[in-house]
Amino acid sequence: MLNPHQTALILVDVQGNLARAMPENQHLIKNIQSCIKAAQALDIPTVWIEQYPEGLGETIAELKELLPEQVPLRKTTFGCMSNPGISAALTQLGRQQLLVCGIETHVCVYQSVMQMLEAGYEVELITDAVGSRDPANKQLAIAKMQTKGASLTSTEMWIFEATKDAKSPLFKDILKIVK
Repeated sequence: MLNPHQTALILVDVQGNLARAMPENQHLIKNIQSCIKAAQALDIPTVWIEQYPEGLGETIAELKELLPEQVPLRKTTFGCMSNPGISAALTQLGRQQLLVCGIETHVCVYQSVMQMLEAGYEVELITDAVGSRDPANKQLAIAKMQTKGASLTSTEMWIFEATKDAKSPLFKDILKIVK
């Protein structure tokens, strides 16, 4: 089970025209927005990552506006943990459970998750908050990550799991996020 005090949300490369090229991109973006808002409500830090923004463009406005006090960690490597700054930022957080969302599932998300697992993190892939241009690539990547040790979850599933109790003072705020 997720422990909000041991969890971080990892936002991988939801940038520019590539984000708009995802199948059902509005649904994907809405789910990622919900993940960010819920993480904020539950005091779960978000690690915001961008892949070579000079080429891909910056994080889309709908997500960027939810993180006004943060600056994205930038990389050129496909896997996040290959970047010493990102690896150090995760270590500094001291969180063992990582929730991962972003694009593309079969490239940067996949390689990042594999590296996080290798580094000893417990990784949960938010399957309705990741995307690939080709749905077959997304499904293959999810299956491979699960085989290698990543747990699967959904936006609502992890949010309610982390909230734990309908009597929580945050529950009404959480309901607004998932509706």
